[in-house]
Amino acid sequence: MSKAKDKKEKVKPKSTTAKLNKKTVNTNKSGSVANLKENLQNEKEKFLRLFAEFENFKKRTARERIELFKTANKEVMTALIPVMDDYDRAKSQINNENSNEEIKGLLLIFNKMNEILKSNGLSEVEISVGDTFDSEIHEAITQIPTSKESQKGKIMDIVEKGYQLGEKTIRFPKVIVGQ
Repeated sequence: MSKAKDKKEKVKPKSTTAKLNKKTVNTNKSGSVANLKENLQNEKEKFLRLFAEFENFKKRTARERIELFKTANKEVMTALIPVMDDYDRAKSQINNENSNEEIKGLLLIFNKMNEILKSNGLSEVEISVGDTFDSEIHEAITQIPTSKESQKGKIMDIVEKGYQLGEKTIRFPKVIVGQ
């Protein structure tokens, strides 16, 4: 009998707690629906922010990848620029009237290398003597005094050409400026 009494006692508290839980659920139903809606709205906002961040990440990495491909060969191009300078100096020393077949062959090789570099995005910075000096685009090596007022602040001579790889300047032109 004691076992039967224990079972009855255990059943009674369960049924009363179940009744209490039903009452609290009914009273909290309207509050919990509002909470659920608010939680759902918060989660939607978090999802939208996360989705927007991911889209921005994809766009940024795509831009960085394109930029990397454009400037991937920057080191090689920078290393070839002094060779281009040497070719330009040699070319200026060649007398076209007295050129033989070997010199013409060297000029063909120079032109071919120049075209290959251009096709890979390397181009000269366009400047000329008499242009106004701009510290953003030019590198002044020295300033020389000029007698003419119109030559002050102008480029008097170009010592080294400048080069761009795509839209990015990899070597600024070195110039002499009138003072």
